[in-house]
Amino acid sequence: MRAVVVGGGISGLAAAHKLGEDGHDVTVLEADDRLGGKIRTSEFAGRAVDEGPDAFLARIPYAVDLARRVGLGDELVSPGTGSASLWLDGTLKPIPPGLVLGVPVDFEPLAASGVLSDAGLARARKEPDLPGDPVTEDVTIGDLIRRRYGPEVHERLVDPLLGGINAGRTEELSLDVGAAQLAAVARRSASLTEGLRAQRLAHPPDPTQPVFYAPRRGMGSLVDALTTSLDGFGADIRSATPVFAIERRADRWLVVAMDGTVFDADAIVLATPAFATAPLIQPLSPSAANALQAITYASVALVTLSYPSEAFGRAFTGSGFLVPRTEGRLMTACSVFSNKWPHLAVEGKVVLRASVGRSGDDRGLGLDDSALVAQVHDELVEMLGLLAPPTSTRVSRWDASFPQFPAGHLLAMDAVVATLRIDAPGIAVTGAYLRGVGIPACIGSARSAAEAVTGA
Repeated sequence: MRAVVVGGGISGLAAAHKLGEDGHDVTVLEADDRLGGKIRTSEFAGRAVDEGPDAFLARIPYAVDLARRVGLGDELVSPGTGSASLWLDGTLKPIPPGLVLGVPVDFEPLAASGVLSDAGLARARKEPDLPGDPVTEDVTIGDLIRRRYGPEVHERLVDPLLGGINAGRTEELSLDVGAAQLAAVARRSASLTEGLRAQRLAHPPDPTQPVFYAPRRGMGSLVDALTTSLDGFGADIRSATPVFAIERRADRWLVVAMDGTVFDADAIVLATPAFATAPLIQPLSPSAANALQAITYASVALVTLSYPSEAFGRAFTGSGFLVPRTEGRLMTACSVFSNKWPHLAVEGKVVLRASVGRSGDDRGLGLDDSALVAQVHDELVEMLGLLAPPTSTRVSRWDASFPQFPAGHLLAMDAVVATLRIDAPGIAVTGAYLRGVGIPACIGSARSAAEAVTGA
């Protein structure tokens, strides 16, 4: 079959790779002048440092498997430390053990951490004995956690983590999308704590297994390896080729580029953001297009800074820290890259990467680069006791990059996929907006889309 993949981010490249593996002729059309989408690795302070995602989950197999298939199996490394902190009440507090996605399984480490007030801890301890029933339909994470544990567990533990991952607000974030592990437990057990304890007894975690992986030379090397592999399949990869329209002619699909070039296709995978996909499918499937057009996005910026080691007034040994919304700061999180990834460490330098922006908070995104760096530095001075300015800085802006997932999102996307199958057979959609952010989710969705359009 002749297949056209529209979009050259990780979803598009993964879909194209699956199609190429299965022996189909593949053309990839990317609007930007580079491949990779939100994955970008560039030199900073003498090292290759990611400007977007810097790792992927190890327990979800899609990304690990794909990395191995394109020859990166021996290049995968995991973080040098898993410890992290929270900026709370003017100080950094280590995140205690005994949590699953911020939800307490053991209360004693949580009590010793000082993360919750006495009243907040007392409220959380009641959760195993609270009446209730297992969840029967998708709800928001915030609604479930506040109802079961009270506001402090939500605001100080769960929202900084899960809201941060999704650049959103967990009061508006689907449990099924944003915390599938918790959703599975909540459907079996009224008490999350008791359900998580039973799960841990049945399937004890293996502390020797990594939680995250990344290629040693940065996530950009995954894009490079995919591109090389696609070249080996004979794929036609075209950057700077935005698509204008999709048309049906007899038994063929026609993909029309902005420059007037027309590509024949038996099958099409649309791996573009929802707001770019919607107008392409509007003439073919208005109801599916309207559902995609309704998806909202948040924008973020990542500020990378290098400091001399002597600038740190006090040592910080963890991988980074989260900043709850209740603190009112510009930053939502900060990774200490030279701790998190020891192979990136340079003697005498410490590299930090701060995240700014989330749904409902665009304060930092309207600042120019110098003002944004200055405000981030000021917050880091307070949090880490910095004694000197950064020697190198970089601002990476990702506008409309994080789709938001309200309760019921997966059912709505199931309807989109089913409707497209009827209205436009041979066309499938994929991307972070479909099943959730994260590289494994994107790759899994992409492979499903490739199989759907070819009948594999």
